[in-house]
Amino acid sequence: MSDDWGNYRRELDDEDEKDEGSPGRQEPGGWPEDEPETGHFRSHWPDDDKPEESDESPSGWPTPGSTWQRPDYDDAPGEWQRTDYGDYGYERSDDLFTDDARAERYAARHSRDPLARLFPGLPHGVRVTLDWIITIVGAVAIVWLLKVFVVNPYRIPSSSMEPTLNCAKGQANPGCLGDSSDRVLACRICLDFGSPSRGDIVVFNTPKGVADKCGEGGTFVKRVIGLPGDTVHENNKGFISIKKPNTPEFVKLKESYIPAQSRLADSQHYGQTWTVPEGSYFMMGDNRAHSCDSRTWGTVPRSSLIGPLTLKYWPPRRLSFR
Repeated sequence: MSDDWGNYRRELDDEDEKDEGSPGRQEPGGWPEDEPETGHFRSHWPDDDKPEESDESPSGWPTPGSTWQRPDYDDAPGEWQRTDYGDYGYERSDDLFTDDARAERYAARHSRDPLARLFPGLPHGVRVTLDWIITIVGAVAIVWLLKVFVVNPYRIPSSSMEPTLNCAKGQANPGCLGDSSDRVLACRICLDFGSPSRGDIVVFNTPKGVADKCGEGGTFVKRVIGLPGDTVHENNKGFISIKKPNTPEFVKLKESYIPAQSRLADSQHYGQTWTVPEGSYFMMGDNRAHSCDSRTWGTVPRSSLIGPLTLKYWPPRRLSFR
């Protein structure tokens, strides 16, 4: 079967080209060439007669047989001018009030002061007074909560921890090395996360009977030497040895924080041995010859421990974390 569509199509095209006639075919786009005129563009309808005003349709478009002219926009203003619509019926906030009391209540409701927003009717002086009271009470409460549950400051009154912790020189404390007593912070919550380690400096409440043996009691600051279950021994040269539970022999502690003269001056406890009960700690001062510690009055129960020393904050030149 042959396909004569190609030949048939060519015949149709030839016939169309012969029959089709239009003035617009002279131009590539199929439209007559525009005739430029001064100031505007003019397009011709088929009838070149100039239409009368009555030829214009009600919609503003030219009717067939009339000539339409594009309006000349050259005279339009260069910038768009916004029409002044007035204040849209709004009033300024200053004009809403006829007296000072209403204006003050309005300002209070829109203030950043919480008291002014909660109590817009309160006079300004009363709000200021209450604000100061709340600020002072809040600051005191925060400090109290920090002191009771987080950290607590202490002053070093004696020479039992020299030279690690200084006390102020004076007739009452002949062994002190500092111009002023060190101020330290003890972490109260640290013991909630774990037990103290050997070598930690800990603040604690002294057991009963300490005041009778040492001349004073209350709150002490000492170093942890013996842990629960340990056996502590001091030899004839002032060195401390520890035998841990279930171990056969003693191991001498390396105590670089003890000056040699301080170690040799402590002779009253040479050759003694102490056993630390479970749940208790053996505490000793760094200034061994001037320290009334566990060698004299016994061990400290864990419940009496306040917390390890974390910061030495005064005087500023001795600032350090531990």
